[in-house]
Amino acid sequence: MKKLLAGLLPALLVVTACGGGGGTTSGSGGEAKEVTLTLNWYPYGEHAPFYYGVKQGIYSKHGINLKIQAGQGSGKTVTATGAGQTDFGWADTSALATAVEQGVPAKSIGVFLQTTPASVQFFTDKNIKKPEDLKGKSVATTAGDALTKTFPAFLKQNGMQESDVSVQNIDPAGKMAAVISNRTDVLLGFASDQGPTIKEKSGKDVGYLRFSEFGLNYFSNGLLTSKSMLQKDPELVKKMVAATQEAWAEAEKAPEAAAESMKGAAEQLPSPTVVLEQFKTTLTLLHTDATKGKAPGVNSVDDWKKTIETFQRTGIIKEASEPSAYWEESVAPKG
Repeated sequence: MKKLLAGLLPALLVVTACGGGGGTTSGSGGEAKEVTLTLNWYPYGEHAPFYYGVKQGIYSKHGINLKIQAGQGSGKTVTATGAGQTDFGWADTSALATAVEQGVPAKSIGVFLQTTPASVQFFTDKNIKKPEDLKGKSVATTAGDALTKTFPAFLKQNGMQESDVSVQNIDPAGKMAAVISNRTDVLLGFASDQGPTIKEKSGKDVGYLRFSEFGLNYFSNGLLTSKSMLQKDPELVKKMVAATQEAWAEAEKAPEAAAESMKGAAEQLPSPTVVLEQFKTTLTLLHTDATKGKAPGVNSVDDWKKTIETFQRTGIIKEASEPSAYWEESVAPKG
């Protein structure tokens, strides 16, 4: 496994978190510890709180000099985190659950997106209204991202099978281009990601089949770390959790400023208008009925059990384990 992972993270794009708060001196006057966070993908609006937290000095106040790295799909981020090639990861819970079942030593330390943004996206002139309208359609997806696991479950949940559609594996940028040029009918992605960009580039309205609206809701993106990090430096984990929770809470209060803080984060970053729209969509995904009114990242044990049951029922994992197999509640956000 070590040999397979040896070259994984060096290939990832390192994104320098911009702003005045990312120095090496913490708010308490001591040295801030350099910490790496690998995202699920290249930066887009969903990630605004991390950049805002750096710019506002939230991470440095907690003794963290945060370095943000682009990812290449949730699956790779989980694997790299478990292997200790990044201190923390930001990835989809379905990818985490699959990896844990395969023996990857990673654990969630708080899911922030508690309603999945997973969706099928298409131009509205395709006249797709329900899952069965996808029969015979070509679907663009990207190997290694979270939806490669959950899309078959979405089809199964709605009385379909993979052979009902034609899946084409395409790189992230090519996936959007394929839909815009009509080389594929639809793509798989997060409603908080590709759709706004496609609409801006094409000038055409984009429609969605959201998994959560067709019988398949589950925990989505959250913060994770390795079991070894939890054992060797639990205090750093607690600081990272506290800083991230604060950054998300502050960004939620100031979405325009949070989106603006991402300026220059990456060459692939969408336009400021799209980034803001992506982040505003993300803010609608933060809670379930059990966590409404609570701070970002606070999870319910019952919600974890529902997510695990959904993963097992739909074949994402073979056997359901207790939430503690996937989630380290002792360091997770409180409040």
